[in-house]
Amino acid sequence: MLHHSFSHIPSVGTATEQRIWDSGICSIDEFIQTPPGFLSRAKQAKITEHAHLSKRQIEMGLIDYFYQNLAAKEHWRIFREFQSSTVYLDIETTGLGGPGDVITTIALYDGQQIKHYVNGENLNDFPQAIRDYQVIVTYNGKTFDIPFIENYFGIRLTQAHLDLRYILSSLGYSGGLKSCERQFGIGRTGSLAEVDGYFAVLLWNDYRKKRKVKSLETLLAYNIEDVLNLEYLMIQAYNLKLATIPLALSKLNIPTAPHNPFEIDTATVNRLKSQYYGY
Repeated sequence: MLHHSFSHIPSVGTATEQRIWDSGICSIDEFIQTPPGFLSRAKQAKITEHAHLSKRQIEMGLIDYFYQNLAAKEHWRIFREFQSSTVYLDIETTGLGGPGDVITTIALYDGQQIKHYVNGENLNDFPQAIRDYQVIVTYNGKTFDIPFIENYFGIRLTQAHLDLRYILSSLGYSGGLKSCERQFGIGRTGSLAEVDGYFAVLLWNDYRKKRKVKSLETLLAYNIEDVLNLEYLMIQAYNLKLATIPLALSKLNIPTAPHNPFEIDTATVNRLKSQYYGY
């Protein structure tokens, strides 16, 4: 979408961008070749200068120019050009970020490889691993995952951040991640549907206090399922956003999700439900 965008260019708002499209110019290459006549020569020259700059930034794989200059509601436009350097992220914690709360597990998925990090094992490898990516996709990460990570590790995540909570909300999909999954027809079934953020804490405590490996594996299955579904939702959201643009642009294909390397242990879920919920 960045090859067809103009609203990141200084002095070009969405209204001017729309007029450029309406004039038959659908890409920055077309603008460079034939600037529209409704613009003054000075503005044609200014936009042409930034069109060349935009092309160079895309070719060099540099995202900051677009992320900093696009309106926040238009950040979704960066996804196609930087999909190969995007990672889907989700964390599990012992609480909402109060004193004593810790990160228990982190799951990453970059469209090719699943990575997971566990407190007390390899969690401290995460700050180095996340540096490999230019775009982070989360659900509600602006208010939870990213601040929690930054405070916990004492780091600053400077990557472009696409929070699906807001992108999906702008398309009419609201609620939590699980609700959005159901609205897109990928609702969870069986014991996986019974695990939520609170239950994830019970699983972690069961693992740490009783060394129940099945509890950790169930927690990781839940955590990783989140990031696998984030990819599906991000691509669906991108395609739906693309449909709001008055240009004939090709949609992204929905990839087949990889196999989750961990499985929910139904016996563990039932045992904890009986212990804490009484059923």
